[in-house]
Amino acid sequence: MRTGIHKVPTAQTVAVRAPGPMHGGLGSGLVGDVIGNHKVHGGDDQAVYAYAREDLDAWQTVLQRELTNGMFGENITTFGAEVSAALIGERWQVGGNGVVLEVSAPRIPCTTFAGAMGERGWIKTFTKAAKPGAYLRVLSPGTVQAGDAISVIHRPDHAVTVALVFRAETLEPELLPQILAADALPEEAKEMARRRIGSL
Repeated sequence: MRTGIHKVPTAQTVAVRAPGPMHGGLGSGLVGDVIGNHKVHGGDDQAVYAYAREDLDAWQTVLQRELTNGMFGENITTFGAEVSAALIGERWQVGGNGVVLEVSAPRIPCTTFAGAMGERGWIKTFTKAAKPGAYLRVLSPGTVQAGDAISVIHRPDHAVTVALVFRAETLEPELLPQILAADALPEEAKEMARRRIGSL
């Protein structure tokens, strides 16, 4: 299976750009990255995936194995940022070469991720923890490299976090009405929430 799940750190400067639509676009927001399944991954709303090193460290304890940066498929492994607590629509300036990203949605675990991890019951375990990491859009292109600082330059006026959206979309559908307060949530996610709210 061709997959872009396990990534490895690089010391090179990497170009970042908006990849366009999921279907027919460039896939990832990082030049040189690989999207294995363009039917459900990639595109502007999933251009960049960020995961916190602190959460990887916690998973290392749970799984009793080493987890290297990039092992969850993240393009950016952060340090000192609570990624899953970021607000939908929050904007990050990364480094000093023009890159501005916008938090768009949580990562929902898939069977490819589960297979790559090789942990029995991984989707259920990952979902229960509700620390999914964040997908981000590219608002302003540029370049990034290891060690770049991340600055939050805008926070929207709502309380809809990445983790809240994740919980609403997975195990706690009663939270779905709350996530509609986030204008920056992808249209597909908002439509899905409205349909599910109507059937509750």
